[in-house]
Amino acid sequence: MIQDESLTATLLVAMPQLADPNFRRTVMLIVEHDENGTFGLVLNRTVDLLASTLCASLDVKWQGDPKANIQWGGPVEPSTGWLLLNEPSTLNLEDPSISRIGDHDLYLARSVDVLKNATGAVPGTIRFYLGYAGWGPGQLVAEMAQGAWLVAPHDRKAVFESPEDVIWDETVRGLGIEPASLISTQGVH
Repeated sequence: MIQDESLTATLLVAMPQLADPNFRRTVMLIVEHDENGTFGLVLNRTVDLLASTLCASLDVKWQGDPKANIQWGGPVEPSTGWLLLNEPSTLNLEDPSISRIGDHDLYLARSVDVLKNATGAVPGTIRFYLGYAGWGPGQLVAEMAQGAWLVAPHDRKAVFESPEDVIWDETVRGLGIEPASLISTQGVH
């Protein structure tokens, strides 16, 4: 049986039989998982919006990579923005709009003030997301029991560095599985 708190900060890998087009070949970072449900961010989808453009629309000076895209976090509330960071030196960790994810130097924020402070962060330590993925109480565990998801340990490279077109394959291989060998089955993985 999967313990609720054990999924926070892990990665979910969509199995080939997951029919929902929103999650086909996705890798998801689980930000929060408890008795109330699950909140996650898709790691390997971008939207057609540059971080610099988004920041300019919020009157925030972008100092990072001019080609950095905004990530698509999931289908829920697609106009809601999130910052995922792992460079705590640029953050006021006492800010109530910043939450630590698990036991890692990984933080989630939803605040324009945090965005203003984080835009000078070291490249590879910040990601912007629009939307998120959410599950009600017990829903994700039920999907896992049906074989829709694999669970992988937290991987900083997958979260911040890997190109989106290789995250799924790299994460599956990191579990010791050849992606081509995955078949549709039921059961807990």
